[in-house]
Amino acid sequence: MQATAYTYDPESRSGQVLLDDGTPVPFDAAAFDAGGLRLLRPGQRVRIETEETGAGAGAGAGSGAGSGAGGDSGAGRRITLVTLYTF
Repeated sequence: MQATAYTYDPESRSGQVLLDDGTPVPFDAAAFDAGGLRLLRPGQRVRIETEETGAGAGAGAGSGAGSGAGGDSGAGRRITLVTLYTF
């Protein structure tokens, strides 16, 4: 799934991304470290992978490889990976 970097704190290596529908979704240091990045600037296009947290409805875990269109929101999802989006 694709998103846009919204906030990033280099000390905690955590922040938020905005989904294409404008929903902010937080990520933690583990998700940032999994992507192998050193720095993230607001506005950068990123690829994220998510998993269901049990708080939201849906069928199974999502790997984020699909398009972010229609019905994707941050509720009930946890970001497991943040990396730069490449064409």
